[in-house]
Amino acid sequence: MATQNFLQEMHSMGQKFILKLQQLPQAEPVEIIAFSVILLFIGTVLLLLMIACSCCCTQCCCPEQRSRKIQVQPMTVS
Repeated sequence: MATQNFLQEMHSMGQKFILKLQQLPQAEPVEIIAFSVILLFIGTVLLLLMIACSCCCTQCCCPEQRSRKIQVQPMTVS
């Protein structure tokens, strides 16, 4: 039941978003700037989330390549 309510809420938010986009050309400049700031914020959050996930994945999935260690032997003088 909770999933159904969540889907309905997401659907209604999507419809409101599309309605705002359709009304944007007739909107006042303040509304356009506010809408742009909100979109910029959402885009920034998504970009930072992708960067964080990619950094986390590379550390978990690709461990650092360890270079081959060469043991140094003392030189013998003959």
